[in-house]
Amino acid sequence: MGFTNTVQIVRRPEVAVAPMMSEQLHPVLARIYASRGVASADELDYSLSRLDSYHALKGIEAAVALLQRALDKKWRILIIGDFDADGATSTAVAVRALKMMGAHHVDFLVPNRFEYGYGLTPEIVAVARKRNPDLIVTVDNGISSISGVAAAKAAGIHVLVTDHHLPAKTLPAADAIVNPNQPDDAFPNKSLAGVGVIFYVMLALRSSLRDSGWLRQHGLADPNLASLLDLVALGTVADVVPLERDNRILVSQGLARIRSNECSAGISAILEIAGRNREKTVSSDLGFAVGPRLNAAGRLHDMSIGIRCLLSDDLTTARQLAAELDALNRQRREIEGNMQSQAMAALQALVLEAQPPKGVCLYDPSWHEGVIGILASRIKERVHRPVIVFTASGDKLIKGSARSIPGLHIRDTLDAVAAHHPGLISKFGGHAMAAGMTLPLENYELFRNAFIAEVDRQLRDEDLQATLLSDGELAADEAIDFELARQLRYGGPWGQGFSAPLFDGVFELVHQRVVGEKHLKMVLRWPGTRHTVDAIYFNAPDDCVVNEMSRLCVAYRLDINEYRGQQSIQLIIEHMERDEMSRNG
Repeated sequence: MGFTNTVQIVRRPEVAVAPMMSEQLHPVLARIYASRGVASADELDYSLSRLDSYHALKGIEAAVALLQRALDKKWRILIIGDFDADGATSTAVAVRALKMMGAHHVDFLVPNRFEYGYGLTPEIVAVARKRNPDLIVTVDNGISSISGVAAAKAAGIHVLVTDHHLPAKTLPAADAIVNPNQPDDAFPNKSLAGVGVIFYVMLALRSSLRDSGWLRQHGLADPNLASLLDLVALGTVADVVPLERDNRILVSQGLARIRSNECSAGISAILEIAGRNREKTVSSDLGFAVGPRLNAAGRLHDMSIGIRCLLSDDLTTARQLAAELDALNRQRREIEGNMQSQAMAALQALVLEAQPPKGVCLYDPSWHEGVIGILASRIKERVHRPVIVFTASGDKLIKGSARSIPGLHIRDTLDAVAAHHPGLISKFGGHAMAAGMTLPLENYELFRNAFIAEVDRQLRDEDLQATLLSDGELAADEAIDFELARQLRYGGPWGQGFSAPLFDGVFELVHQRVVGEKHLKMVLRWPGTRHTVDAIYFNAPDDCVVNEMSRLCVAYRLDINEYRGQQSIQLIIEHMERDEMSRNG
């Protein structure tokens, strides 16, 4: 049978467009918004006044009281974050905001993933104690750090946990916890990234300090927390959380600051070294250019490089740190390429099975621990199945990084495996689409079988069919409309759960050539017309090159390409295949 590698293009059902939207927006854009659940143009108002109130967050009063006490008593505050882009931006937001509000002693510590692993562990608390903190604030972690919080409390350190990950049945005994996903939390947006959570905490703290007169008494200006929204936007996009309305507001506001050059020197420097035009930055630039370079530090070396870049106010220093991040990202790509080749060879053995499993587990002790998450994503995209990639982690333990597909909540799946097989997994945590875990090497085969059985129980065969949701077909005059292309580009912010517009249609292939070794540059023509358009297929599969003049079914995004000061319409190909008429002709 083999793994499914076919992609089905499914057009979104037509949704009635509100008359006001039809009057105010281009009909194509109005249709796109309506299909994504936007019922009125009012919902596209992304002003900060539209944000949900922090008052609904459970534990926010206790968190603010603890932080205000820390400021009053001039406590030493230590921020402990995660080693990914969300953790780095969360750390930067916390440090910058607390300094704005008069914190005298605020520093950060990010665990090295290779020495201490994820979160506030007892081991990282031991490292933190050398800095004599009075208060530890976790950002983008901590909700599962029961033993770590206990170790900190035993050492006389106060602990504030801010996180967005799903909690276990038992919560840590912290002084305060702010997490929209903890039990009985009434905050409507459960999809906040870690950076969004700490931003809300800082909003609440500022309000309390302002209302109590604390800021005035200490001669402090009202902090402009909006100046941190570029960091909030980056962390939100990079963590691939669903862009519900609150998240779209945060990202939209952050992007506006970046485009107007009101962003941090660090983000500006990373955009520059990535070759992106800051004035035209959109969410995909944060997700595919800035985020990976920031993440490379945590994957291969030490995320403190990335955090220092985000905290820098000097562009020269930021550029030096951005260059380090860029070099690490190139190294990460090389490591990932080698791992992918090995993984694809391992997959061949599974392909030979009469009925390949619905869940895939791969293990190689030589694989780089910091890159297994990316490898899991790449394999998931290829086989459209939940994938867990493991590597050795010392002391006869292995670490795994999981990525899932729609229809399977990967963290809950691991919870089910752990419930049915106590002791099989040492620890785990994560989201619906991504998770991490640790288990003894000797348990690998048992875990693999238990995981596959649980996935088989939950997924149907039809769930393994990859689909692309299309917004329909564009006529030639629409697709070559610069103004429509511009509106589509800036009509977001687009991202997880609020996907960028995708169209499909049949074209004739006029010309093609390979550029950059693995990208396919093409000229396409609408059948029966003389209208042609440029197109590019990034990282095109090896088997997608076809004869010129073939008819192709193409799924694409409409974009404007700028080269040497000249602009042209360009289709960004997401998928293409021979049209049935070509096959049968």
